[in-house]
Amino acid sequence: MLSKEENEYLCRTGPGTPMGNLLRRYWLPVMLSSEIPDPDCSPVRVRVLSEDLVAFRDTNGSAGLIDAHCPHRGASLFFGRNEDCGIRCVYHGWKYDVTGQCVDMPNEPAESNFKQKIKATAYPIVEEAGLVWAYMGPSEKQPRFRHFVPAGIPSDQWRATKVPVYCNYIQSMEGNIDSAHISFLHRNFVDFEPVDDGTDVAGYPSLRMSNYIRASSRAPHLEVEDTEYGFRYAALRRAPSGLTHVRMSLHVLPIFTFVANPLPEQSPRIGLTLVPMDDENCWRFSSTLVTDQSFAPRPGQNPSLFLDDQGKRQRRADNDYLLERDLQRRGNYTGILGVANQDYAVTESMGPIYDRSQEHLGTTDLAIIRLRQQLINAAGNLERGIEPPGMDLDIAWDRLRSEEPVLADEEDWRTLGTDDDERYRALIEVAPS
Repeated sequence: MLSKEENEYLCRTGPGTPMGNLLRRYWLPVMLSSEIPDPDCSPVRVRVLSEDLVAFRDTNGSAGLIDAHCPHRGASLFFGRNEDCGIRCVYHGWKYDVTGQCVDMPNEPAESNFKQKIKATAYPIVEEAGLVWAYMGPSEKQPRFRHFVPAGIPSDQWRATKVPVYCNYIQSMEGNIDSAHISFLHRNFVDFEPVDDGTDVAGYPSLRMSNYIRASSRAPHLEVEDTEYGFRYAALRRAPSGLTHVRMSLHVLPIFTFVANPLPEQSPRIGLTLVPMDDENCWRFSSTLVTDQSFAPRPGQNPSLFLDDQGKRQRRADNDYLLERDLQRRGNYTGILGVANQDYAVTESMGPIYDRSQEHLGTTDLAIIRLRQQLINAAGNLERGIEPPGMDLDIAWDRLRSEEPVLADEEDWRTLGTDDDERYRALIEVAPS
């Protein structure tokens, strides 16, 4: 468990906090590209890392992300006019381009050069995989962008989602990397029925077989391997055949988790990403390449995570996540539909910021412990002048992959997702590029 002081250190991400300073040194997704779909479209409010910002797409199609408040007298630029390559404050007409530079000051004398001295806080932007990414750290420390997906794939081929989570980012992220809870929280009763489909052999089992192994082997053995970008870890379970089923996931610092997928043909994707909105709320981003647009939900939607007109999840604490007790008795473990909704129900039930000094960790919490250690150490090192980890662009970021196979007797899970794994090499060779 953490002390109260360590918990505060881990959870607080506002301007000037050690963890906030660490997160600001990486490129982070902050919104969907589809939220600013067209040149000169309406500005959009963005709240991230406890900062209130406004996003817009200018006449030339370039995206901008600037402080929500006009540097003149603080009026909100959300009410501004997005026109002629800039956003214009409706209070006195001051206008800013995507870099934050004031380019027009119509209420000042025409001969004045005052506008050249005024610049709103603005953050650099990259658009990739249907997401808008921002770098919010010191400009002199700005790293090059890490491409987690193959380059050159059009934005409209990505299914990007953004879902609000009503608790601290660490709570939700810890749920993502926890491979023990899937034996309980996400189980349907049919998963407990034995499966005999011939896939309990070395290689990729069927989804039904994976679900049965998850349901029947409920105390996995966890092993963690540190990497240059964060860590990989394996939840090892005994398959009915006596072979070892492994659920290998990886965490990329600071907030990207590639959760194991039992389907070997999974498309390129951005790992689940928990970006703090503020200290008591966060955004959950993901993006997956889709080859058949007819099956793609509308932007920002996932069939099990429908949002209302205000952008709130329809399943949340104030309606008990639409819990169905009869379904809980006869259908699944929780009575709550949707894997992610089940996650939200338990992580948000801990309160906005969980007091980790009260917890009691077990052997299956090894990856959660490592996550906390790496984040706290990285933030502490940054305070001492040591640069953040995981910035090496020589890493093949677009080849990072989680796995969920059954291992042959002689196989080591540490080869999974590497060039030493024949299955991985075959999949990478046919991956979209």
